[in-house]
Amino acid sequence: MHLDETDRAIIDHLRRDGRASNVSLAEAVHLTPGPCLRRVQRLEAEGVIQGYAAQIDPAALGQGFEVILDVELAAYDRATVDGFETRMAGFDEVVELYRLFGSPDYYVRVAVADLETYERFLTEQVMTNPGISKVSSRFAMKVLKSPRPPRRPLRR
Repeated sequence: MHLDETDRAIIDHLRRDGRASNVSLAEAVHLTPGPCLRRVQRLEAEGVIQGYAAQIDPAALGQGFEVILDVELAAYDRATVDGFETRMAGFDEVVELYRLFGSPDYYVRVAVADLETYERFLTEQVMTNPGISKVSSRFAMKVLKSPRPPRRPLRR
């Protein structure tokens, strides 16, 4: 699939405002509404646009405290790897989970209410996983760039 400059402009605007009306989107990318809607529908049908989601304040869900975990396994047999991945992916506190090339073996982003809740999650859930050899926790000092768009008030 080939994305031209107009397709990329549509994607850029929808990334910033997935609720933009077709009329305002068309105006922003210098198209009339009909051709703009057809492009959006094509991008959806081709899987370029995979969906739309609301950006929710993590603190409102009790997930305002984020921790990045680097996890290394002691064993790499299929049962250990599959067991670890299945268990970690099943926790609501785990919002991202990546198996990496090299070291560490896994990058895990955890979101909980506060430090006390994190300590309990780490001790009772993460560290009880068989096969883990090392876990390192890191906390962000300041968010400089994030895939989450900046907060804006909802349009009424």
